[in-house]
Amino acid sequence: MKFEHFALNVSDAPAAAIWYEKHLGLKVVKKMTESPFMTFLADDSGTVMIEIYSNPKGETLDFAALHPLAVHLALVSEDPNADRDRLVEAGSTLISDDILPDGSHLVMVKDPWGLAVQLCKRAVPMI
Repeated sequence: MKFEHFALNVSDAPAAAIWYEKHLGLKVVKKMTESPFMTFLADDSGTVMIEIYSNPKGETLDFAALHPLAVHLALVSEDPNADRDRLVEAGSTLISDDILPDGSHLVMVKDPWGLAVQLCKRAVPMI
């Protein structure tokens, strides 16, 4: 099977989708402008997507209360320091900034709605 998308039911899908597009460089593939405001966002490979929506039929997790290791969105970053600073300037909160023994650089931030986003620069790329 091929991965199509991972869905997140969030409190303010229109605002979150705009933020993810503007600050994470994700591209809108499909967008619904009325409830439940489904927006499919693809990474720069165009092969992996997340869906952000606000559907009152489903539970909206309190991402801010969750530990970042419980759920996070991980993205490849060529420059984790610059991306970290840019995302904090855009309203994210820095959670951790670690260099692993193998030289990988992992930065964890929480977006303005509390979802953890990990910036990964692996010593040996995984994909």
